Amino acid sequence: MKSLADLHALRDKLKSDLKLRKESGTKIIIGMGTCGIAAGAREVMAAVLDELARRHLTDVQVQQTGCIGMCDKEVLLDVLRPGEARITYGNVKPEDVSKIIANHVVNGNIVEEMVVGKIENK
Repeated sequence: MKSLADLHALRDKLKSDLKLRKESGTKIIIGMGTCGIAAGAREVMAAVLDELARRHLTDVQVQQTGCIGMCDKEVLLDVLRPGEARITYGNVKPEDVSKIIANHVVNGNIVEEMVVGKIENK
């Protein structure tokens, strides 16, 4: 960082990144327990944030959670769209993220071959 302009650019980027985590309709929840991190959850989280930024999807809330007991299926990524079932995707790799976001988050089409859990909306 060499100038005030660089500082302002960094501030704007961080504000944009934080906006992705604020409350909105659609949520993406990533398992960040020890087992998830060991399986690559940090890389998946980075891929999610990058993909949302690339698509300019600022209305999607990104959260993290601890272990939920399906350690053998890590990395776990949940998509919760308003009024729909909560879908848990398992064995998610960074290269799977764009497919999940394009199909499920944007178009509402569940990526069935990656689903390991489903909780109906009540």
